[in-house]
Amino acid sequence: MGSDMNTTTAPAASGASAFDAGTLLPALEARIADLDEPREIRAATVALLAEARAREMAAIEARFATHPRAARETVRAIATLTDAIVTAVHHVATTRLHPQSGISEAERLAVLAVGGYGRAEMAPASDVDLLFLTPWKITAWAESVVESMLYMMWDLKLKIGHSIRSVDDCLRLGAEDMTIRTSLVEHRLVAGHAPLAAELRDRLWSELFAKSIPEFIEAKLQERAARHQRQGGQRYVLEPNVKEGKGGLRDLQTLYWIAKYIHRVDRAQELVDLGVFTRDEHLAFWQAEDFLWAVRCHLHLIAGRPVDILSFDMQVEVARRMGYDDSNARRGVEYFMQDYFLHATRVGELTRVFLTELESRHVRTAPFLGRLFRRRRKLRPGFADLRGRLAIADDAEFLKNPLNILRLFEEALRTGILIHPDAMRLVASHLDLIDDEMRASPEATRIFMDLLLKHGNPERSLRRMNELGVLAAFIPEFEPVVAMMQFNVYHHYTVDEHLIQCVAALAEIERGEHPEDLPLSSEIMATNINRRVLYLATLLHDIGKGRPEDHSILGAHIARRIALRFGFAQDEVDTVEWLVRNHLLMSDVAQKRDISDPRTLRDFAKAVKTRRRLDMLLVLTVCDIRGVGPGTWNNWKAALLRKLYQETAAALENGLEELNRDRRQAEAKRSLRHLLVARGWEARTIRNESARHYDNYWSGLPTETHAVFAELLREIGPDEIRIDLHPDLDRDATRAAFVLADHPGIFSRLAGALTLMGANVVDARTYTTRDGYATAAFWVQDAEGRPFAEDRLPRLRQTILRTLKGEIVAREAFATRDKPKKRNREFRFPTHISFDNDGSDIYTIIEVDTRDRPGLLYDLTRTMAANHIQIVSAVIATFGAQVVDSFYVKDMFGLKLHSASKRETLERKLRKAIADGVKRAEE
Repeated sequence: MGSDMNTTTAPAASGASAFDAGTLLPALEARIADLDEPREIRAATVALLAEARAREMAAIEARFATHPRAARETVRAIATLTDAIVTAVHHVATTRLHPQSGISEAERLAVLAVGGYGRAEMAPASDVDLLFLTPWKITAWAESVVESMLYMMWDLKLKIGHSIRSVDDCLRLGAEDMTIRTSLVEHRLVAGHAPLAAELRDRLWSELFAKSIPEFIEAKLQERAARHQRQGGQRYVLEPNVKEGKGGLRDLQTLYWIAKYIHRVDRAQELVDLGVFTRDEHLAFWQAEDFLWAVRCHLHLIAGRPVDILSFDMQVEVARRMGYDDSNARRGVEYFMQDYFLHATRVGELTRVFLTELESRHVRTAPFLGRLFRRRRKLRPGFADLRGRLAIADDAEFLKNPLNILRLFEEALRTGILIHPDAMRLVASHLDLIDDEMRASPEATRIFMDLLLKHGNPERSLRRMNELGVLAAFIPEFEPVVAMMQFNVYHHYTVDEHLIQCVAALAEIERGEHPEDLPLSSEIMATNINRRVLYLATLLHDIGKGRPEDHSILGAHIARRIALRFGFAQDEVDTVEWLVRNHLLMSDVAQKRDISDPRTLRDFAKAVKTRRRLDMLLVLTVCDIRGVGPGTWNNWKAALLRKLYQETAAALENGLEELNRDRRQAEAKRSLRHLLVARGWEARTIRNESARHYDNYWSGLPTETHAVFAELLREIGPDEIRIDLHPDLDRDATRAAFVLADHPGIFSRLAGALTLMGANVVDARTYTTRDGYATAAFWVQDAEGRPFAEDRLPRLRQTILRTLKGEIVAREAFATRDKPKKRNREFRFPTHISFDNDGSDIYTIIEVDTRDRPGLLYDLTRTMAANHIQIVSAVIATFGAQVVDSFYVKDMFGLKLHSASKRETLERKLRKAIADGVKRAEE
C-alpha cells in the first residue's frame, strides 16, 4: 500500500494501556491470513475487533474506577482504542478486501477524525465522527473502501457519523456551514494518506480560517447564547446538561475552538504562553474539564448509552461512583452537586476572561448594551469606562485599599455600567485582601448595606459578588451555602442563588412591580418599615442550611453574629434574629394548619407579638416562596397568607378576644342571612338552614360556600347525591361541594374519587348536619396547580358519582398510578407522623409528612375511617415530591384522641398503609 498506510493515532494517555494499531494488526493478520472470501474476512475481522474492543473497554472502565473523579486519561484511552479499531478496519479494507497496486494520485484516501473524536476526547458512548478525504471526486475504489469500512464498523455497533469530501468540498462547505467549519477545526489523521491530510490542514488555515476570524467568533458566541437559552439560561439548573448547559463542556470547547481558530494552538496550555490565561486560570480550566468529563463518562457507563442530562436519579449514582459519601448533615449527592456548580461557575469566569482578551486585541467587538442611549454618569476617581465597561484606572492604586473591592460593585450599581472582566479578574485573584480588619470596618458595612438598599437592584451586584467569591469573603458565614444544592424537587436553585432570588423578589415589591398580585406586601413596603432589617434577614434566612442542626435555629445565631458585626442597633439585631429563626412559621401555619381554627390564630398571634414583626414576616414569607422557583407562588398560597395576615393583624390591634369562636359563629350566620335574603329566601327557611348545622360548621367555611350548601341541602331526598363544581379563581382552585346522606368513610371515598380524575386536593372540610347529611367541601387543582377547565368538570362529576355508587373501586385504580417517576425515586422523604392535642381546642391534629403519590390521601383517610376516626378537615401542603397532610379529627365519641395507646396503634396502621401503597405501586 505504500504511503497510503502512513497512519497517525492519538497518543495513549499517561497511565493508559499501550493498546493501539501496532499491537492489534499482527493478531488480525494472523486471524484472516488463510481466508479468501470477502464475507469471511469481514466476519473474522469484526469478531476479533469486537472481542478486543470489549476487553479493552472493560480494562479502561476498571482503570477509571480507580480514579473516578478524573477522566482525562479515560477519554483519551477510548479515543486511542477507537483509532486502533478504525486503523485496523482501514487496513483490512485496503489490503484484503480492495487491494490495489500502483494507486494514482486521484485515488488517495485519508481517514480523519473530526469533532470531539478529532480532539482525541471520547466518552464511552460517544459517536465516532469520520471524514473520508479524497483529493478530488471520489473514485470507485475509494467508494468501495469507504463502504466496506462502514459496514464493518456498523457490525461492531459503533455509532458512526461520516462524510466523504474532497479538499475543495471541505473548503466550500466549511465557508457555508459553521457546524462543518467547527468540526474541521479539530480534524486529525487516523489512517490513510498523510500528505492529503496535510494539504487540507494548510489550505484550511490559509484560505478559510485566517480570513474569517471575527465571523467565526461571533457565530460561536451566538450559538453559545442560544444553547444556554435552550438549557434554561441558568448555571444553577438543578438537573444540568453536562455537555450543553451553562458552564458545561461545550462552553469550554467553545473557548478552545475560538483559541485554536485565532492562535492555531493544539492545547489549552499554549494559551498561558500567549498570555490569554494565567497559570491559575489554566489550572481551573484543566480541573473543570477533567471533572466534567468524569461526570459525563459516568453518565454514559450507568446508562449504557449517550446521556448528558444529570437528572436527579443519575446524580445519586454518579455521586456514589465518584466517592461522595453521606454525612450527618448532608447527602453525598449534595456535596457532589456543590462541586459541580462550583466548576460550572469557574467555567463562566474563564469565558469572561477569554472574551475580554479577544476584545482587547480587537478580534471581537464589545457588546453594544445600548451605550449610545444611556445617560452617562460621571465615574468616581479610580474608575474608568473601557469600551462601555467599568474598569479600574490603576490596578496597584486600587489594591492599596481593600474597600475598593466593595466600591467597584457600588460604582457598577450606581452608574448602571457592567463591570469589565479584567476588573473581575483582579478582584478574584486578590480576595485575601478581604480580612477581619476590612470586615470590621464601618465603611465596609456602609458600602455593603448601600448595595442592598440604595440602588433598587441589589441582586445584580450580589450575584456577581457571589460568583467572584467576594460575598463569601466579606461574609465568611455565607461560604458553606455557595453552590449548595438542596436535593429535592421543590427547590429550583442552589441555596445561595435562592437567597439572591429572594432579595430580588423583595426589591421588585419595593419597586412597585406587583401591586395587584401582592397588595399587602406592596402596602407594607411603602410604609416606614425597617428596610435594613428586612433586607439583611432576607439575604441570610437560609444561611444555616447544610448542617445537622435545625437550619432556622442555627441560621438565627449566625444572623445575630453578622448583624452585630454590621453595627446594627440591639433591637434591629433581635429582629433580624427573630425573622431568621421564624422564617418558616407563617408559611407553615398558612399551608399546614386550618387557619379558620381560632386556636391556630391565637397561637400564631402570640408567637408574632407585634404588628411590626407580622408585617416583616409576611414580606419575608412571600419572598421566600417566590424565590423557590417559577410557578411556586400561586393564588392559593396568596389567599392563605392574606387571610392569616388579616386575621392576626385584627387580633393584634383589637385583642385576642377578636378570635372568640362564638363571635365568629354569629358573624358567619349573619353574613349568610344577608346573602340568602338577597337571593329571595324566606326568613323561616333561613332560620331552619342556620339551625341545621353544628357550631363547628360556621367558622370553617366562607359565606359563599355556606350559601352553596344551603342550596344543595334544600329539599334534598335521603338517597340523593348533590354536587356543585365551581372554579374559585381567587384561590387558583376548583371548589367541589358535596351533599349526601352521611356514613362512615365518606371523606375517604370523596378524596379517592377526586384523585382518580387527576385532582390534587389542597384543602378539604366535611361536616354533618343535625339531620344526618354530610356537607363536604374540597378545593382541588389540576396537575399544573390551576382550577380545572370548564370542559373537564362534567367528566369529573361522572367519576365522582360512579365512585360514590361503588362502580369504581379507588384502591384498585390507584395501583397503576402510584409509581414514582424515575427521576424522583432517589429522593428520601422519611415518614413522620405526629399527634397534636394542643393546636386546636376541640380536635386532635394528625400531621403526616411523607413522599407524595396520587393514592396517598385515599390510603390515609381510608385507614382512619376503618379505625372510627372522624375527619373534620384536611389541609394538604405539597413541596415537590414531598407532602404534609394535616387532619383535624375526633374519635367515634366526638372527643380528642387522648389515649396514647390508641394514638400509637393508629400511627402504626397509618405507616403500614403508606408502606403498602408504595409496595403496591412498585409491583
